[in-house]
Amino acid sequence: MSQPAAHKQAIKSEKRKEAEPVPSKFRMLIRRKSTLAFLLCIPLLALIFGLIVYPFFYSIVLSMLNKKETRFEGFANFLFLFNRDTFWMVVRQSFLFTLTAVFFKALIGFIMAHLIDVLPSKRQRLWRGLALIPWVMPPALSTLGWWWLFEPSYSAINWILQGLFGVSVPWLSDTFWARFSVILVNIWFGSPFFMIMYLAALKSVSADLYEAASIDGASAWQKLIYITIPMLRNIIAITMLFSTIVTFANFDIVRVLTQGGPRHTTHLFGTYSFTLGIQGGDIPLGAAVSLFMFPILALLAFFILRNVRQRVREI
Repeated sequence: MSQPAAHKQAIKSEKRKEAEPVPSKFRMLIRRKSTLAFLLCIPLLALIFGLIVYPFFYSIVLSMLNKKETRFEGFANFLFLFNRDTFWMVVRQSFLFTLTAVFFKALIGFIMAHLIDVLPSKRQRLWRGLALIPWVMPPALSTLGWWWLFEPSYSAINWILQGLFGVSVPWLSDTFWARFSVILVNIWFGSPFFMIMYLAALKSVSADLYEAASIDGASAWQKLIYITIPMLRNIIAITMLFSTIVTFANFDIVRVLTQGGPRHTTHLFGTYSFTLGIQGGDIPLGAAVSLFMFPILALLAFFILRNVRQRVREI
């Protein structure tokens, strides 16, 4: 192309650029990836606000009203609960239920993850699928099956015990065995979650660490203590935190198995709140019960996540 022709082409391109409209600030804002990401998150934020944030603050308001919800009474409902022996029994049972169940779920899940991890790849898929069955089943449906196993008239477990040892156990009518039953069902239901989380974490641990430990003469126990557990500390802490929150708020298992009996000894915060608020007709008092566990879980989450964050920074 000759020099005059090139000069004319450059002049035309400059005129075209001048003729093009300058994009407005609004259009530039819309084209940003951060803006697009926020717009895509709006449905999720709306769900969180509608199903979590709004009900939480509304329950705070409800807990400070009288039974008829016509007069503001401040902390009267909380003071009333603090003076009831049944409420403190529910608090003790909730802590016993949660701490026992989470400990055994973590222990069983840890053992199951190691047992499956040493299997060949093809067998791992089969056992992973079988182990996840309790966790993927609807809790109310699976708990109903356990209720048939524990029910005194048709209990398959008691039928076996009667045939072998000549004894039967009052699974749901005795305080000790009723507590044992609800904890057992929760462990059965929640252990697969720990198993799949720990199994995924084990896959991320480098095999070179174990090979170097074997060369140094480390035993299987030493590998577990000095390699596996330190590498899985963060995932162990996060899974236990998540399970603690879910277990504290458990409703289905106790509601289906015992309905809080015998004599309110198996009630948790969720079932006791339902009993007072829905069945008893005192919704503000039920809201006060449900809010009692919030500061406990908030403090627990704060300290666990802070420790996890500190360990991540050290790495």
